[in-house]
Amino acid sequence: MALDTKATLDPLRKAEPDLGVLRTLMAADRTLMAWIRTSLSMLSFGYTIYKVLEEIHEIGKIPVRVEAPRNAGILLTVSGTVALVMGVAEYWVTLRSLSRSYPFKPLRPSLVMSIVLACAGVLLSVGIITRAL
Repeated sequence: MALDTKATLDPLRKAEPDLGVLRTLMAADRTLMAWIRTSLSMLSFGYTIYKVLEEIHEIGKIPVRVEAPRNAGILLTVSGTVALVMGVAEYWVTLRSLSRSYPFKPLRPSLVMSIVLACAGVLLSVGIITRAL
């Protein structure tokens, strides 16, 4: 009969982590970070288009419809915010599914950053809408 020397030497030793769950968790983190990059690109591009078209309209060099800067900015900033919210929802479903198999802290850095950027996206969209009215 063979004795498990590791178990007898350290009875308080914790169970090994489930590497499959950890890899899935890290893949979910990377996917959320991809959503963050996409959303941030849309938010910044939307604001940039809004400001550039607004300046062009004020200078009068190129004929631009009055509502074109606002519409372009709103479309891209709202799309970026919605994309991020969709990414967070997908991430949260994955976390809930994984938490049944393996305990971990649900407040992850990528989730915190995405929530901050979603709030910034909402504020940016509201700012463009209210400024243009």
